[in-house]
Amino acid sequence: MYRQLPKISGVLFFIVSCGSYINESDADDPIARVGESFLYKKDIESLLYEGISEVDSATVVTNFINNWASKRLLLSKARINLPEEKLVVFDKLVDEYRADLYTRAYKDALVNQAADSMVTKSQMRSFYEQEKENFRLKEQLIKIRYIELPKQFLNKESVIKKLKSFKTEDIAYLDSIGVQFKKLNFNDSIWVQSERLIDEIPPLTFENQSKYLKKSQFFELEDAMGVYLTKVVDVRNINEIAPLSFIQPTIKQVLLNRRKLNYIRSLETEIIDEAIKDNEFEIYANDE
Repeated sequence: MYRQLPKISGVLFFIVSCGSYINESDADDPIARVGESFLYKKDIESLLYEGISEVDSATVVTNFINNWASKRLLLSKARINLPEEKLVVFDKLVDEYRADLYTRAYKDALVNQAADSMVTKSQMRSFYEQEKENFRLKEQLIKIRYIELPKQFLNKESVIKKLKSFKTEDIAYLDSIGVQFKKLNFNDSIWVQSERLIDEIPPLTFENQSKYLKKSQFFELEDAMGVYLTKVVDVRNINEIAPLSFIQPTIKQVLLNRRKLNYIRSLETEIIDEAIKDNEFEIYANDE
């Protein structure tokens, strides 16, 4: 049978001036009390910023104090009125959560201190070769170079020829007149998602992409905004193995995470071994 909660008529706090707290009160002077808990001036300093009016600061601080008091009053009533078995369960959860916070923070600090963030290309290549089947694509990847021309551009055929050939002298020529282009991308060694290309070239759509996005294909599309010249260098389709260069960041993070987990396991083992050696930890035999 639960005891009836007594009525709380309310908590009234009179704040003369928030500015006076900051200027006149010592940081350790209490500004409110609930039972044996005190709220100090230093606890509300972060709420007040330069330029806030006296009225607004008073409102902010009053609301904060009332919320602080309400939580502590409710906690006090909960400890009196909740069944003992529930309190035991909740206290256990709180203890476990506190222990998890401390130990996680400590392990993270040790890992950061001892962490080796260097992952070599050979390590990534080895992992890639072992795990290839886990790197099948869920999206199409493209290597392309393209140019967007203004509608009025006069020397389009020459640009098309140079973009297709793309020899050293062709690149130099295209670079020299690049200011006349609306957009350009000559970095055809980078894999990009076809979805990004569709965003860049409006006439290219999900419906017609299979017609244009083929290896070694050149295509020209046009809309009211401009003319789009595109040379497809390479294609990787859905369910093919992802190229290593595309997933290197993912592989690096996987290897670093594994290294971190291995270090933590080793650390935990060393801590237990040391505690046993120093007689700080022992398991009692069950003689039943």
